[in-house]
Amino acid sequence: MSEMIVAQNVQFRYAPETPYAVNGASMTIHKGEFVAVLGANGCGKSTLAKHFNAILLPEQGTVLVENMNTTQDEHLYNIRQKVGMVFQNPDNQIVATVVEEDVAFALENLGVEPAEIRSRIDEAMQMAGIYKYREKAPHKLSGGQKQRVAIAGVIAMRPDCLVLDEATAMLDPRGRDQVMQTIHHLNKDFGITVVSITHYMEEAAQADRVIVMNDGKVVMEGTPKEVFSQTDRLRSLRLDVPQAAELRDELVKAGLTLPEGIINEEECAAMLYELLK
Repeated sequence: MSEMIVAQNVQFRYAPETPYAVNGASMTIHKGEFVAVLGANGCGKSTLAKHFNAILLPEQGTVLVENMNTTQDEHLYNIRQKVGMVFQNPDNQIVATVVEEDVAFALENLGVEPAEIRSRIDEAMQMAGIYKYREKAPHKLSGGQKQRVAIAGVIAMRPDCLVLDEATAMLDPRGRDQVMQTIHHLNKDFGITVVSITHYMEEAAQADRVIVMNDGKVVMEGTPKEVFSQTDRLRSLRLDVPQAAELRDELVKAGLTLPEGIINEEECAAMLYELLK
């Protein structure tokens, strides 16, 4: 797969004489991937994510977006067209009083032709599953619906990559499920690369690849099964594990012989069925 984002030995601190928030982190995100980035609070994952569309620039090291260096001003517009970001609080991202006006906001500021704006916002609202709310006031929507409005606003820009910086953290379980369904739809059906910064292990278990950060560095990387099978190491990094993996561990401690890599509800149900046969 070709490379979407390459971060190499990135170092960044918010002020001189303060510790590095990102301290030598390297990772590669391939086009079309769904990558989950995990880590305890303060590990640097959100700070690194803000480097992916040049909100922040590295003090040392490089970040390339489709081979464009984020520190070069001539690439800034293209980089921000290619990499869109959705943040934690949906209320902080909504600026208009009608859903479709909010989705159109960035396009209007860029001077896109009205006919093109109409086409793009209709497409984006359909893709994000909020077209039926197009004439509603955002404050009347649920948290999950508001976050999908924010996602539609980014999708209207037609990015190649979507970075979600704990975009489900403030949502209830139903809202998280709505947003995750939308993200999978965009990734699988439209080929949009997804980088999801998250604390929710069940969400990360749905990704193609999981990257774990600690103290500003990447310390683990692999498929969800490879990463979540290392439950003791994850706990040493102050991280939870998927409930299915935790149940499997407890049953093994009780003396049962079970396969590794049980990380989701379906696999857990199949495992329990085999035990009860």
